[in-house]
Amino acid sequence: MEVIKEIFKIIDILTTTYLIYFIITGLLVLKENRKIKDAKEKHKFAILVPAKNEEKVIGNLLKSLNKQEYPKDMYDVYVIANNCTDNTKKISLENNANLIECDIRVKSKGDALRRAFNKLDKEDYEAYIIFDADNIVHPKFISKMNNALEEGYEIAQGFRDSKNVSDTWVSGSYSIHYLIHNAFLNKSRMNIDKSSFVNGTGFMISKKLLYKRGYKAHTLTEDIELTVRCALAEDKIAFVEDAITYDEQPTTFKESWKQRKRWSIGTIQCFKIYFTKLFKKGIRENGFSALDVLIFLSAPFLQFISGISYVSHFIISILEGEYINYGSKLFTLVVWYFVSILISILAIKLNKKHIRPYIKGIAMLPVFLLTWIPINMIACFRQKSDWEKIEHTRDVPIEKVLEVDYK
Repeated sequence: MEVIKEIFKIIDILTTTYLIYFIITGLLVLKENRKIKDAKEKHKFAILVPAKNEEKVIGNLLKSLNKQEYPKDMYDVYVIANNCTDNTKKISLENNANLIECDIRVKSKGDALRRAFNKLDKEDYEAYIIFDADNIVHPKFISKMNNALEEGYEIAQGFRDSKNVSDTWVSGSYSIHYLIHNAFLNKSRMNIDKSSFVNGTGFMISKKLLYKRGYKAHTLTEDIELTVRCALAEDKIAFVEDAITYDEQPTTFKESWKQRKRWSIGTIQCFKIYFTKLFKKGIRENGFSALDVLIFLSAPFLQFISGISYVSHFIISILEGEYINYGSKLFTLVVWYFVSILISILAIKLNKKHIRPYIKGIAMLPVFLLTWIPINMIACFRQKSDWEKIEHTRDVPIEKVLEVDYK
């Protein structure tokens, strides 16, 4: 038993160190950052939208892209139609989009994007911007990404916002999760001139960088894998907080469980594939981004072992007849709950949002976070999973989401 208790102590040290690291790096969001300057030169973009039966939502995305405050002859929109059987293709053509059809089986979003990159190889685009079909886009998005490209950033992540914050506690928790990601993960690193993280949608990559590095997605999380490969190659990812994408968040716990399980499995896949390279890069070459990404990838394992440690420690205490201070344990949970709420409120305020729409998410975020522990436990043992489509139904126009005049 003494050996097991020593293992518990090591686990506690690891998880505490992990938390301290992200608290310290997260607080860098308070540091004044250098703004990306407005560019005089306009670059040409291809906008890519992978879509599989998205007739309920894709129309508003395309309308928001048609309303971009950017020269119309300097960007083209391509919908990558993945074996669609509904009106996705018809709606796309009606909204001035071009079609790239996938008439063979496409296993993931990464496969669809790879098909588009190969198709557009000879075209005169300087960079690609990727969106999901359920997104809607701020009118200045392309203009802000153009500024980043002109300033020398060949890959950049935009601000990921939500269009259905107050639908349910699940969508509210997701929305806060992304506000935390925007502030404490991406903006904090941008503030110290370090690489941020690609976050699934609303990101830009230059054609030059794409074909220099290739687009290889071996895991279920192509965005995290792209971040890893950028860290290894020392390609700095910018965070462009004024380039805003409004995303549809899952509204049910079942959808949330399915999506987050895929994220966890993909993260673990990235850890296993790239651990050695990231570790060597970080240690031998003093690579901050490599170690930073490696610490990020360790989250599922740390949550898994900390959960096992907590339960095992409790069981051992009962078996050995040790006194268990239930009041102290309850107090710890209460403190953790209110700390989670305070972090939520801080993230909302740092991202210049109003509290009211996020009330459901604030109240339930601690539950949302706790449920990640069993998800990660399952992901650690089940590494094979097919990409599953999340249904999107929130048909929201850009005008409804924007509460004030265009920024």
